Amino acid sequence: MTNEELKSRVGSNIARLRRDAGLTQADLAEKLNYSDKAVSKWERAESMPDLLTLLQLAELFDTDVNQLVTSEDASAMTEPAAPAPQIVSAPRGRHIADKGVIQKLCSILVWFVALFVYTILDSFDVPYGWITFFFAIPANAIVLLSLRSAWHMYNLNKILISLIMWGSLLCIYLLFYITVSVNMWRIFLLGLLGQIGIEFLFRMFPPVSEEK
Repeated sequence: MTNEELKSRVGSNIARLRRDAGLTQADLAEKLNYSDKAVSKWERAESMPDLLTLLQLAELFDTDVNQLVTSEDASAMTEPAAPAPQIVSAPRGRHIADKGVIQKLCSILVWFVALFVYTILDSFDVPYGWITFFFAIPANAIVLLSLRSAWHMYNLNKILISLIMWGSLLCIYLLFYITVSVNMWRIFLLGLLGQIGIEFLFRMFPPVSEEK
């Protein structure tokens, strides 16, 4: 089976199962934490879900990944007539981690580390330990940007990149202000130029996918 045939098979099965379940593309997208445009691309065989999403689809439609990928009709729980590559699906009933939950957990971890560092510094009477919370802002944005880019979720990239830039500039400003009492407010002018550059960059090269 060629890659195009596989995408067509999966897209056809997703569309059939979605209609049988009485769901719109927007309904299915919401359940998977994707955009309706991503679901539309799957069903038109323009792209194919990753393995994690295939597992989520199989659990949602009460089938398994093998049937979703290899069967002409994924609702028929019979073995395919011809041998086909087998994909091991998750045990039935096993919870498939939602991407939104993963992002929230990673954000919580970043702020937990910031709180831990602050607690240690405060225990040793290190002044200005609260600055660790400001460093957590760009750090959190970097983590989310990495995760979402790996999952082809580009719709918040501009916001996250802007947050990384402004958060980093704020940290630099605070470091100089509290250590050597230098008011480097002009550093934020770099942020204005940087923000203009980001706006032009995203207008020239819009995200290739709006999957979410």
